[in-house]
Parts: sequence; C-alpha cells; structure tokens
Amino acid sequence: MPNGNIVVTEEHATRIVTLRRPNKKNAITQDMYREMGHAIDTAQNNPEIRCIIITGGSGVFTAGDDIDDFLKADTSRPETLSNAAKFLYSLALNVKPIIAAVDGASVGVGTVLLFHCDYVLASTAATFSAPYVKLGLIPVGASSLLMPHTMGFQRAFAMLVMGRIFSAEEARMAGFVNAVVSPGHTEAEARKVAREICKLPAEAVAISRRLLRAPPEELTRRIDQEAHLFGERLKSNEAVAAFNAFTTRKRR
Repeated sequence: MPNGNIVVTEEHATRIVTLRRPNKKNAITQDMYREMGHAIDTAQNNPEIRCIIITGGSGVFTAGDDIDDFLKADTSRPETLSNAAKFLYSLALNVKPIIAAVDGASVGVGTVLLFHCDYVLASTAATFSAPYVKLGLIPVGASSLLMPHTMGFQRAFAMLVMGRIFSAEEARMAGFVNAVVSPGHTEAEARKVAREICKLPAEAVAISRRLLRAPPEELTRRIDQEAHLFGERLKSNEAVAAFNAFTTRKRR
C-alpha cells in the first residue's frame, strides 16, 4: 500500500512522481523504492502516458538512501534490498522520456537516477553528489558506465571516487543538467518540457530515444556487476567502520 511518501499524479499525458518526505529530506526507504518502481513500470504499456516527471518538490530533491532503513534491511532481511535493485532495473528498462526537476540537494541515488533521465532541470540551489566511496562502498545504478559517458572520465572520477559536490552550473557544464532555473520553478519548467515532448509523434520519439541511449541489457549487466561488488564492499572493514561511525553520531 502507498505510504504517502511517494505521490503519483497525472496531467496532460504525463505521470508525475513526487518524493514527499520533507522531514527526512526525501531520504528514500525500501518502500519508497518499490512505489517509484511501480509508478515507472505501470507507465510502460500505457499509451495515455507519454512522459514521466520525477521531482522532490521545492527545496530538496533527495538525500539518497535512508541510512537507518538501509542498515535495518541489511542486518535483518537482506532480501528487502531488492526493492532498490528493482527500481534501478525499472530505470534501465524504461522506454518513456523521463524529466527530472531538482530543487535543492541531490545525493547518492538521487544523482545516479538523473543519468537515466532524458531531460534534467535544476534550480540554482541544487547540488549533486554521489559519496559512495566515502562510505567504503562503490557506485551503483550503472553510474560507473553512464557518468563517464556523459561527463567524461575526469569529472566522473571527481564525483564518484573523490565525492566532490557539483553545483547546478557545474552540472550543466558537465552535461547532465539541461537548464538552470530559479528556485521554486523547476516543476513548472518540467511540465513545459513534458508538454513539448508530448506534442511530438510518439513512435518517432520512442525510436529516437532508443537509438540515443545505451542498450538496456548493457545497463542491467553493469547494474548487476556493481550490485555484486557493492554487496562485497558492505562487508569490508572500511564500510563497517563508516557505518559504525554513522550510528555513533546518530546516538549522540
């Protein structure tokens, strides 16, 4: 059942997926992954839906994984982590244009998912980071494939390995943000882009999009490879130390 942290609406042939957990900076739980994946999957064979918008509302996109939820899933029922994996598969296999509206911080998977999107709008208040290595982990979601392809190796290294934070303008220059707008205007601009896409011939859009993007099977292979290495890294001394430090800070 929907838990209210993901809101799905439709207007003008566009499905809008909104992360709504502002008290936790839209940190994503396993239940939220499941709901987002369902929203994407059920749009695939629906001819009435021509575009998908993913947004976090005003002021924040997402803080990435909810660490408490992540640790709970890892220590009690590791199989629940598959909700995140299924969401990443949903992105890789998706055939509908996805527009992202980022107003505020985008961390971890919040940044990774943007590289599966077709058009990204960011406010001047947006920031982007993927600090997996700082936690003793490795990149996920085929980001090790998509980021170098989009940004070039050096920028991808700075983000994925060094954990550098990119501003909205730096992200635009790196090629994974299309346009930078004023805070509070990303969703409105995303709707305009969606209407523009929806006016185009649907089959021509689908074929052209398929030609532009990496083959889905290449993405899912990389997702699986990263997931295997990620699982190994979770057991590493580096990762254990990083998560222990996190839980210690939480108790203080």
